[in-house]
Amino acid sequence: MRRFFANVWTKRAFSLLSVFYAAGAFILCWFSLFYDIHIHGRVSQCLIITAISIISLVLMLYTRKQIVTRIVSFLILPAMLPVVLLYFGEWGMIIPIIVTGLLILLLSGAGEGIKTAIGTVTLLLYVFAALGYFLITSFFVISDKTEVVAEGESPSGRYRYRVVNTITEDPLNGSTSVYVEPNYADKEFLFATFTLKDMERVVDLTRPASEEIKIEWKTQSRAEITAELNARSEHIVVRLSDKALEKLGITDADHYTLYGISSKQKRALGKKESDFNDILLTDIPDDKLSEFNLAKDEGGNYYVLSPTKEFLQITGFAEGTRIYLRDLTEQQLRAFHIIVDNAIYLNTLTDAQLEQLGVPESGDVMYFNGEICFRYYVAEIEEYFDTESRHFSLDLLE
Repeated sequence: MRRFFANVWTKRAFSLLSVFYAAGAFILCWFSLFYDIHIHGRVSQCLIITAISIISLVLMLYTRKQIVTRIVSFLILPAMLPVVLLYFGEWGMIIPIIVTGLLILLLSGAGEGIKTAIGTVTLLLYVFAALGYFLITSFFVISDKTEVVAEGESPSGRYRYRVVNTITEDPLNGSTSVYVEPNYADKEFLFATFTLKDMERVVDLTRPASEEIKIEWKTQSRAEITAELNARSEHIVVRLSDKALEKLGITDADHYTLYGISSKQKRALGKKESDFNDILLTDIPDDKLSEFNLAKDEGGNYYVLSPTKEFLQITGFAEGTRIYLRDLTEQQLRAFHIIVDNAIYLNTLTDAQLEQLGVPESGDVMYFNGEICFRYYVAEIEEYFDTESRHFSLDLLE
């Protein structure tokens, strides 16, 4: 047995197990950046993490002279830095891992010079990161008192909400906010639940704070909501993502929008002075495109009729070249008062297209004090809750 454990290949094999411990630290680092933690059983969680850490430390000390273990010993403490800052106070989880990382760094088989250098850099990282974090977060401290007065889930369980009263010194400046967030993006583990950060959406804001708090949920069909919204106005627009437009087969050319139309141009289009100043390029007759220095070729592609010399110099296009709108950047399009607007009129979407966009046949509608403040329908179309993407921002530090 002694010969077995003294064998270098046995040590190399066991050293690979240290990678799993380091991977756990990096996974926890990832969760700390994008998720809030809610621990259910602190004592049980602490005991389990401590036991795993002790076993891992013993294995890493046994294989401390192996290259894999040496590398792991340098990585654990830096990986835990975001966890210490963002899960500050969860010591039952943090301390066992930090102690393990510190001991294996000090006792690893790496040279003293390397350990001193890595230890110094890691210490400086913790000091400056902590200083920067607390300085940044201090700018976002809200002095007003907030109180959660109601919370719960929608009938389908797909969404959860909370109603928050913000109380200020002047009662007239207070407010009541209704937040809705997805209830399907949590990560459930044995002793903790992780919820996505920065995913709440304010669906109603009342000033001053409302004394009456009445939340009601109803289930409505897709067809009913469409009829209600279209009856309210034929100018209701929804803004679709590029991916959603692609699903519907709608290209940028279908959403070129002319903005800031002058009175003369309105008259040329037979419009009134009071009409909107924005219009889709596809709504302009071909014989009127010249009013906007534009034209269309046989294939239906828009191009610039007479680009100025200044525009050619700035963009680098050769004189005499036909410049198509599809070849221009967003900034260059603005030179011709054109933007690509992903807004689309709701009444132009068929029920089949709504289904194609992922809008379920029926879903939750929320009422706050008798007024509709949230429809699952709009949330799905406009992708209120993009639970798949991960974008780092200062909001995640709060």
